Amino acid sequence: MSADLALTSGKVLTMNRSQPCAEAVAIKDASIVQVGTNEEIQPWIGKNTQVISLKGKTVVPGFIDTHIHVADFGRLLRWINLSEVSSIKEMQESLSRHAEKAPKGKWLLGRGWNPALLPEKRLPTRFDLDAVSPDNPVIFYQQSGQVCVVNSKALDLAGVNRLTPVPPGVAIDRDAETGEPTGVLRDNATNLVWTVVPEPNEEELVEAAGLACEKIVEAGVTSVHWMVLSPIELSIIRTLLTQNRLPMRVYVVIPAYLLDNIAGFKSADGSALKVGGAAVSADGYLATRTAALFQPYSAAPAASGRLLCTQEEMNAAATKILKMGLQLVIHAMGDKAVDTALTTIERLASEAPRKDVRYRIEQAAVLNERLIERMKKQKVIVSVQPRVVASEFSVWSAAEHLGAERAKWLFPLKTLLKEGIQVIGGSDCPMEPLSPLMGIQAAVIREFFPEEGISVDEALRMYTADAAYSSGEENIKGSIEKGKLADLTILSHDPRKVSPSEIKDIVVELTIVSGKIVYSKRLD
Repeated sequence: MSADLALTSGKVLTMNRSQPCAEAVAIKDASIVQVGTNEEIQPWIGKNTQVISLKGKTVVPGFIDTHIHVADFGRLLRWINLSEVSSIKEMQESLSRHAEKAPKGKWLLGRGWNPALLPEKRLPTRFDLDAVSPDNPVIFYQQSGQVCVVNSKALDLAGVNRLTPVPPGVAIDRDAETGEPTGVLRDNATNLVWTVVPEPNEEELVEAAGLACEKIVEAGVTSVHWMVLSPIELSIIRTLLTQNRLPMRVYVVIPAYLLDNIAGFKSADGSALKVGGAAVSADGYLATRTAALFQPYSAAPAASGRLLCTQEEMNAAATKILKMGLQLVIHAMGDKAVDTALTTIERLASEAPRKDVRYRIEQAAVLNERLIERMKKQKVIVSVQPRVVASEFSVWSAAEHLGAERAKWLFPLKTLLKEGIQVIGGSDCPMEPLSPLMGIQAAVIREFFPEEGISVDEALRMYTADAAYSSGEENIKGSIEKGKLADLTILSHDPRKVSPSEIKDIVVELTIVSGKIVYSKRLD
């Protein structure tokens, strides 16, 4: 019996502790049938076997992104990419090209401009956008997503003018002399215009999500934990499955309020699609000061965030989730929210102990020794997005907003791993870049509190073996072993051998799911 596909002459990082490295892999009928040297693979090579000589390139288990918003990512892929814009003039040129092709009145959305790159040393205004797009409403979000510039058409449609009241948390830049809005909106003010942008129809959303799936496998990702935000996403997932447009495996995590919407959904192809978890939100986010803290934010003594549900409400939701056979996922960023989440988990564990339950906390950002001790006792899985960690420090200025003492306990990855707590990695795409390699680099290199940086091997496990464990799928994926699914990613270089600052530049050469090549960049 011969293999369908053989990868030879490579550097295989298996994530299997009993056989950490190998040279070649043989695949048949979607599964791995042999891992070893070229010689050990040779008996599996027949006349119909596709053989790919990797010429020293690196093979890792297919990356698993444990926190991604696929539908939103798809939406943004249809937006104008402004990440390479290096002047307001270039921004205008890009807008002009898209406005020429767009029907009159169609909204033009863009994202990614970096104010630090603009030689004009000022922010763009509505007048800059009006000059090239007077008839199409425009919203261009800054790189951080917390600031946008809109044109006059967009302001008019949203009813924003010099008389618009400014409630707390809303910041509208105005001309110093006239009081008229300049078009720059900050923080919650961005919602003033966003709320009048028409929603795409379901067909458009399916096409956008399908494009997102293509980009996901291009990044070497073979499995995602799709964080659902709205009911229509369940319909989108069903449609993509029916159309055979899910090139990767999908573990769906729904918000708890959609628990009654998934009847019959779980019966879909279990190997490609699984409704696996349900999420309860304990609090909000640090950047908006809605993460619930025991002590106020250092930069805002009157603010300490708030819990989004009572302890009793969280207990009830968690009980329902477990009764439905789903994984309990709790979003908790602030230490008060993490405390509330752990209280619920401890209650469940004491009242109805089950060995098959794997509790998971998303973010678990602001911690302390006591919380970590409780997490360890309950074997809680912590889901983080390393690029978000970097942004909390560099964009949000965590040390300033939390104070030095609390900031050193912000996402303490090394400490968590030393305590034996399972940590898994995701992207939070589209809020942060999709690339797992960028996430691995961010986990290894910590500009702030570098002692919490982890090794490349530890970071790789966050996106492979440990990620598979988090969804109860460690027996079928997450490592390169006989009998496991043939989900593999081929990289141009070994992440352990390049400079940590170069990990993000490693190229994904091939992505393989169930033994089939779903993305290929021509090998040299």
